Amino acid sequence: MTILVSGATGTVGRHIVSQLRERGESVRALTRDPQRANLPEGIEVVRGDLTDVEAFRRAVEGCDAVHFITFNGEFGETLTNGPELVAAAEDAGVRRVSVLGGWDESTLEPALRESELAWALLAPVEFMSNAREWAPEVVSDRRVRTLADWPSAMVHEADIAAVAVAVLQGAPAEGQTYYLTGPEALTPAERTARIAEAIGEEVAWIRLTDDEERERLRSFGYDEGYVEFGVELALNPPEIGQVVQDTVTRLTGRPGRTFAQWAHENADLFRA
Repeated sequence: MTILVSGATGTVGRHIVSQLRERGESVRALTRDPQRANLPEGIEVVRGDLTDVEAFRRAVEGCDAVHFITFNGEFGETLTNGPELVAAAEDAGVRRVSVLGGWDESTLEPALRESELAWALLAPVEFMSNAREWAPEVVSDRRVRTLADWPSAMVHEADIAAVAVAVLQGAPAEGQTYYLTGPEALTPAERTARIAEAIGEEVAWIRLTDDEERERLRSFGYDEGYVEFGVELALNPPEIGQVVQDTVTRLTGRPGRTFAQWAHENADLFRA
């Protein structure tokens, strides 16, 4: 089976490519810059972008399955050409599709609902890799500051990939949404403690005020719309993000990776 992976050089895409290759699948990786892809040996790397339908049409030729993301382009814009992408996939003879979704529905999901393709949407509640944004402050001041204090059942990026691989290789795909979490829901203070254990040093968690959180988000260069969205999310989190789901275990046959595992794997990010 030949599988086209879009977003192949991203946080999740790299894991999908590697896991498919480990399972003996023929993998074609779609990327804007093949020279910088740095993917495992044996992967066919092709130039393209989901915003370029003709490039996608060339890349998907001869493929049996596709992993889509619902955002693309240099700045991660939400896809607006979903019907054209789905039509190109059907014309190429694609049979199965996994989709990594974003906050909002794109034009891809409605087009897939109208298609004859077997597909499933992956909906991670929160990536463990979001903790990377804490790294500069941990390195400089040995602290983590957030307004949010609620537990999140964040999921390891490799487990998101494992579910995508399961769908591409035959797991149920009748248009359902798979909500993805890790095996535990942890507060920011608890995640900070896991990072401290991984690097062998004390790291403090400090709860911010609303205005302090606004300033923190502005320091990352976010516009005011996103700043207010971030404050609202910190104060009124979606309940589903706090509830552990069994999806990873059910579809992959093994427990999800813990945040402690993620912290140990990425400990060098948090060391001075």
